[in-house]
Amino acid sequence: MRVVSGLTWLLGCQLVGEVVVHALDAPVPGPVVGMVVLLLVLLVRRPPEGSSVHQAADALLPHLQLLFVPAGVGVVVYGAVLRQDGPAIVVALVVSWLLGLAAVGWTAQLLTRERAR
Repeated sequence: MRVVSGLTWLLGCQLVGEVVVHALDAPVPGPVVGMVVLLLVLLVRRPPEGSSVHQAADALLPHLQLLFVPAGVGVVVYGAVLRQDGPAIVVALVVSWLLGLAAVGWTAQLLTRERAR
């Protein structure tokens, strides 16, 4: 029964995220906003280890690979589009990866210098 309660919390946060995105017409997926809401709830509530949310997350984690099925179907369905736009997609992925890597490196350097002081 605790897992059901935890799933209710998880789905409730996702629902709040969807409502916020639709209300604000934000260009962000609802589940992403829901994860931020869940983070804020967990930071405020500080549930103890073994709480219903922890149990629900532990029950879902072994089955996480099922969430990749829709992405695989999308690759198969939109294969022609991906072949046509492949070079642009690869360039965008590589550039965004390099920018992310540079941002992490600069942040690490900044934090290392801050800590040395």
